[in-house]
Amino acid sequence: MRSILFVAAALPGLISACTNPKSDACASAFSANLASASAFCATFTTAKVTATTALAAPFASACSSKTSKLSVECSCYATGAVASTTAASTTTPKTWASGLRCIQTTVTTSTTKATTTASATITGNYDCTVTAYASVSSAVKSCTNILLSGVSAPASSTLSLALQTGASLTFAGTTSFGTTVDSDFDPIVLTGTDITVTGAEGHVIEGNGAAYWDGEGSNGGGDKPDHFFVVKKVKNAVISNLNIKNWPTHCFYISGAAGLTMTGLTLDNTDGDAPNDLSDGDPAAHNSDGFDISGSDTVTLSNIKVYNQDDCVAVTSGSNVLITGMYCSGGHGLSIGSIGGKSNNTVAGVTFSNSQIVNSDNGCRIKTNYDTTGSVTDVTYQDITMSGISDYGIDIQQDYLNGGPTGDPSNGVTISGITFINVTGTVDSDGYDYYILCGDGSCSDFTFEDVDITGGQESCNYPSTTCPT
Repeated sequence: MRSILFVAAALPGLISACTNPKSDACASAFSANLASASAFCATFTTAKVTATTALAAPFASACSSKTSKLSVECSCYATGAVASTTAASTTTPKTWASGLRCIQTTVTTSTTKATTTASATITGNYDCTVTAYASVSSAVKSCTNILLSGVSAPASSTLSLALQTGASLTFAGTTSFGTTVDSDFDPIVLTGTDITVTGAEGHVIEGNGAAYWDGEGSNGGGDKPDHFFVVKKVKNAVISNLNIKNWPTHCFYISGAAGLTMTGLTLDNTDGDAPNDLSDGDPAAHNSDGFDISGSDTVTLSNIKVYNQDDCVAVTSGSNVLITGMYCSGGHGLSIGSIGGKSNNTVAGVTFSNSQIVNSDNGCRIKTNYDTTGSVTDVTYQDITMSGISDYGIDIQQDYLNGGPTGDPSNGVTISGITFINVTGTVDSDGYDYYILCGDGSCSDFTFEDVDITGGQESCNYPSTTCPT
């Protein structure tokens, strides 16, 4: 198995000194005479080279007899010197205009699963393997097939993945983050066109949520990153097979996407279920949405597991969204909203299908904000099963104010073309099988077909002839 090891990963102390061969004579000499450089560097030590006469001819004048300079350039440009610090097998290095380079090598990495530790061999043809946060930016600019292996981002340092068109990126090992007490800080930001992001077997992206959790999430308490993984203005992107644990609040924020498929992910925030010293007996994690989708078109989420304490998926604006094959546990179910009072207040063409919701507050929910405007049209919930629902099986409310229901609906946001087909399950006795509270004339064209939710109460101010039965 072959991959590419970014030199900074092996020599973090030297990479800042790698110079551009276009502007540095010594680097140019090494770059232009790779065979001689490899032979020279294989036996070079600073103890042996003490005078100009001991230098190989191509490098004597270019490198000014400086042993420290020779050491740096051997590390940066000659395969013989680097081989011992990377792997037994190497080939001719690929040199980038920036002065950074990659060499082909075999990479075996130790990876951590959600609950166990395992060793996995990473396979694939990678342009660059990055193991140090300081090297991420250069790799993203220079490479189109990147392996991030065990990268640890320091505090206040975003993992900025502005990928080149057509690039792919793989997470391996444990990706971790320092503590950044800032609600405007985004730990991961992904952008790009025709890109692919995936995870190697056994990897985990660890969000360091325990450093922030206080039972209040983004509603109060200490400052904490409000969005963990921002997917911003991607086009024709695929994100697959990621394992994410312990995000502070709101795991994925998808904004301005035009063609995005996410599949095979596992989001596990169960460590935040237990109270801590700050949460006053409540779950420590709060506002821990799995996916928030805003202002996006043609988005598909499929075959995903979410264990959290808030919305499994929430669509707040956008069109042509398909959510299918979801397993949602512990949170607030599959949601539209809340809608109204934002820069974009239109939702059109959303389907939730073939999904299971367990041990959650809600099953299927649409919520709009009081005394605001907007529209929700053409939304379908089909083949949804639910169990262990504490509050609402089906919930449509137009009375949200300051984040909570008031019991007093308004009609500024219209809701129409809403279909529930084969939605079944059970609700706790003090919950509601369905709860529908619409404003005056603002709800229309609701369809309920083969809806069978039992165990709780019922409330519906929509015309009784068309309420669920």
